[in-house]
This record gives sequence, C-alpha cells and structure tokens, in this order.
Amino acid sequence: MKYLGDSFDLGAESQDEAAPSPAALNTQLSAVQDRLNESEIELDSPQWRELALQEGRLLLALERGADAWQSGRQCFDRFCAARLWAEAIEAARIMFRSGETDALVALGHGVWLAVTFPVDPELSVALLRDIIEETPDDSDGAAVAAAAAAYVVDLRSEGKEHESLSFFTNQMLGTVARRHSKIEDQQAFDQWIERLELNDPAHFLPRLRNVVDVLVQDDWWIDREAIQASLPVQ
Repeated sequence: MKYLGDSFDLGAESQDEAAPSPAALNTQLSAVQDRLNESEIELDSPQWRELALQEGRLLLALERGADAWQSGRQCFDRFCAARLWAEAIEAARIMFRSGETDALVALGHGVWLAVTFPVDPELSVALLRDIIEETPDDSDGAAVAAAAAAYVVDLRSEGKEHESLSFFTNQMLGTVARRHSKIEDQQAFDQWIERLELNDPAHFLPRLRNVVDVLVQDDWWIDREAIQASLPVQ
C-alpha cells in the first residue's frame, strides 16, 4: 500500500530491501533539490509537485524535522492556493510526521481535507489512522476516526481496492474496540458500535469535526467556509 505502510516510499524495490543509508538519502535529497531549482521545471507541473513532496519525505527520513516542516508548509500553502487537495493533504502529513510544535495542527488540516474531498481513499484512511495512533486508548475520538475510515472506504472505493481497504479498516475498528472497551467477541462489538453510534455517519461525522477542532485549536491556515461554499454539493 502506498500510504498505509510503515514509511514513505524512498526508492526501495521491495519491503525486504534494507532502508537507504543516510549517505544515499542525502544524495537523493541533493538530486531532488537540484531538480527543483532548475528553471525549466514548471512550478505547478505534476513533476514539480512530486519532487516537492519527495523533498519533504527525504528530510523526514534524515530526521531533519524542522526542515521537513518548512518544506511541507511551503508545499501546503502553494497546493491549497492551487486547489490541489490531494497534494495539500500529503504536505500536511509531512508536517505532522516532522514532530514539530504544530504537528497536530497539521494533522487536523490534513484530516479535514481528506474527509471533505474525494481523494484517494487510502490517503484518507492513513490520516484517520494517524488520529487513532495519537489518541489515548479510552478516547472516543479513536473510535470515531476508525468509523469514518470505514465509511470513506465504502463511499470511494470498489472492487479489489474496496476489498483490501475494507479489510484493513475493519481490522482497525476491531483493534480500537479492544483497546477502548476490551471488546473480544462479535456480540459485544456490535453493541459497542451501536452504543457509540458508529453505524450512523449523521452522528459520527459531526463528532469527527469536533476531534479535528481539538487538534487545530482555531489555528486554521485555510478558509473552510470559502472551501465548503465552492463545493458542488453542500
């Protein structure tokens, strides 16, 4: 999976291959930055967008958190201005993974965009999993994020993609149920779902918005109302 693996893809040909060395990562980073500085590359081209995101991923791999944050933030602002929402979400995730002071603010932005726009469902699930991993075991927020992930998969995927992502989100929901309420059997799980109203998006989606608001703490970098007003279906 592209987004649900343990790390960003930095060039290994298989999961069995050893992670690139710092020297190799620095070589890749220099090459990416040289390409970004070439005048002939159109700044808003798909090529530039991928290179810009790859710079942030490489900085993360090199544990240069502050630099990764700066790279991600520049990308986020530029992608939002161009309404390139999938790329903006990826940039937000780079900022979150940097571990810098406002990492959770970046996560909140990424989740809001990942649920608002019909981007790759695996990317949305990855951001929602990040919420789960950041919340205490007894937090309802983790349950809400897991339910939202399953809902997004049902809405946006089909065929083999739906099969694999649905399996993943169902496992994720089961894991959250065990850590939240020590749920171990199907009957208890069904009762837990009903008790927390995780079977009704009219209930859990507003609660997800509350979780996002807690993460962002009113430090919004985007105009949510203007974005929502531009959507074809409101």
